[in-house]
Amino acid sequence: MTRPLRNSLTDIAGLTVGHATDDRLKSGVTVILTDAPTVAAGHVMGGAPGTRETDLLALEQTVGRVDAIVLAGGSVFGLDAAGGVVDALAAIGRGFAIGTARAPIVPSAILFDLLNGGDKDWGDRSPYRDLGAAAYRACTKKFALGSVGAGTGATTANLKGGLGSASTRLPGGVTIAALAAVNALGQATIGSGPHFWAAPFEVGGEFGGLGYPAPFPPDAGKVVIKQRPVRDRNTVLAVVATDAPLSRGEAKRLAIMAHDGFGRALWPTHTPMDGDIVFALATGKMPLADPVAGMIELGATAVAVTARAIARGVFEATPAPGDTLPTWRERFGPRS
Repeated sequence: MTRPLRNSLTDIAGLTVGHATDDRLKSGVTVILTDAPTVAAGHVMGGAPGTRETDLLALEQTVGRVDAIVLAGGSVFGLDAAGGVVDALAAIGRGFAIGTARAPIVPSAILFDLLNGGDKDWGDRSPYRDLGAAAYRACTKKFALGSVGAGTGATTANLKGGLGSASTRLPGGVTIAALAAVNALGQATIGSGPHFWAAPFEVGGEFGGLGYPAPFPPDAGKVVIKQRPVRDRNTVLAVVATDAPLSRGEAKRLAIMAHDGFGRALWPTHTPMDGDIVFALATGKMPLADPVAGMIELGATAVAVTARAIARGVFEATPAPGDTLPTWRERFGPRS
């Protein structure tokens, strides 16, 4: 019997997700935990990335499997979050074996949320290492969306951002899913209206069911970005995962193709002031009936689930005291 989908990254067997959220800080951490070392790749297309251990994912490097992925707010301070996860994994004996030692492999990426209205006066030690450890401890199959974890303080050009997820099962039984923390320089909605650029891919009204506007508004093509883009670094962090048995090279191609989901969900994207990155994971638990045609279908579907995850991140955002931007529901009205 086929298990029903949660419309979540954890529809991929072997993955769990945990959040740590600090509402006073207006920031947080999200951990994607693998139950075993998992084939991984990454691809950066933004001009202002902040990362840790991503060089290790290159095809010519020694280690191509990961124990976890960490997404965090906090800009450069948020890179400390991976340290908390590394410590926790080492304590249970996880990691790449080097003689008698174990080195947990935990690539991570950060988004810039330092100017979002939260209290960043943390003194001489940032809280992100502890938030990383807390997010690791919270890892489970069922996790929240919106203003949580790495999406807590995320913003877009016109609305509060957030954390979203989506999944799809292909006809042959392979599942593909995405998770995105949306802190984009541009916007996920079309012009000044409520419609999402990702509308053609929406499933079951998951971000309002509005479709495309008819006709498109006159300002649909207007480039709207956050104020002070040189100071306010911006990023969409995404993880796309499948249970198909991909090589490291195929996982890299999947990450590259999934970036097209940014282009279908955001306007503009991949700018000099975005740090956009996609991590790809492949657990290898379900075969592809046709490796060539199956890989093409998988990559195209990665575009769709990534676009949906981005739209859901904005749609599911919730208001909090001190916000600098409204949520989608505050501006356009509640929708189930």
